[in-house]
Amino acid sequence: MVTGATGGIGSAIARRLAQDGFAVVAGYHRAAERAEQLRAELPGSGHRAAQVSILDPVSLHELAESLSALEVLVNCAGITRPVPHDDLDGLDDDLVDAIFATNWRGPFATVRALRPLLEAAEAGVVVNISSVSGVTGQGSNVAYCASKAALDSMTRSLGRALAPSIRVVSVAPGWVLGEYAERMPSEALDAQRHATPLGRLATAEDVAAAVSAVVGELGFTTGSIIAVDGGRPLGTS
Repeated sequence: MVTGATGGIGSAIARRLAQDGFAVVAGYHRAAERAEQLRAELPGSGHRAAQVSILDPVSLHELAESLSALEVLVNCAGITRPVPHDDLDGLDDDLVDAIFATNWRGPFATVRALRPLLEAAEAGVVVNISSVSGVTGQGSNVAYCASKAALDSMTRSLGRALAPSIRVVSVAPGWVLGEYAERMPSEALDAQRHATPLGRLATAEDVAAAVSAVVGELGFTTGSIIAVDGGRPLGTS
């Protein structure tokens, strides 16, 4: 199950998990046509698109009821909006509440709803798509950074609380080339590349590869934050 599967990162994760042999449920909120197109393009069989609101307990319950089994949950749905960090008035309460509801409460509620299925798998895995912003405090706005820090804290808490039947790991990208980055000025992206020791920005496929590794190779890892940021917090010499 991949929430937010119609986004750039979510769709790359869905494709990678399908390549790994999983039957993928591509979760979407409004983009039904994109979700169906993604489902049709996935390699293998047994895939489906599922409309779900991660903020609606009834919707999550209906999703759980529709699944016969679940081994992997990837919480990829998230929102943000650029607001300069010193513009405190620009970060209004409605935006703060929406960011925390979608980026933290939604993933928690999804885990809560799907926990029985993940436990029944005996080796269930939850991967939360976080951000380097949760560590650096640098990102699209103050609330976004804080929401990702909260998501990482939840990963640690649930990594302990749900063990040993469910592993919980955060995958935390830096800047990712995609729809959001394409809206940024080229000079801003160049500055980020220059400040990244590995000299480039992440791709959605980099993030998907990390998710694949967590699910398939890192079987003794839980409660951890896996960075996919090219060393961005290290800066450059």
